[in-house]
Amino acid sequence: MIKKKDLPACPVETALLLIGTRWGPLIVRDLLSGTKRFGELKKSLGGVSQKVLTQNLRSLEEYGLVKRKVYAEVPPRVEYSLTEMGKSIKPIHDALWQWGEHFKDDLKG
Repeated sequence: MIKKKDLPACPVETALLLIGTRWGPLIVRDLLSGTKRFGELKKSLGGVSQKVLTQNLRSLEEYGLVKRKVYAEVPPRVEYSLTEMGKSIKPIHDALWQWGEHFKDDLKG
C-alpha cells in the first residue's frame, strides 16, 4: 500500500499518479460495473498486452483501488473488483465521460 508521505503535494498530481496511465481509467471503467476476470478485462480493453494489464492491475491493487481474489481451483481463477476507495472514483469517471461527450459534440458543430 502506498504511503501518504510518498504522494505528491498537489491533489491533482496524486490522482493522476494513481489512475493516470493509459489503461488505469479504462480498467476502473470496466470494474465500475462489477467484478471481472483477467480475460474479460483484456478483451474489453482491446489493445493492451497481458504484461501491461498485469502491471496496471498490480499498481491499482498496491494503491488500494482494486482488490484481487484468487480461488483455489484448477485452473486457478482470479477476479478483480474495486475497493470502496476505487468505487469513489465514479464521480470523476462520470465527469470525464461528460466532458468527452461535450468535446466530441463541439467538434461536430
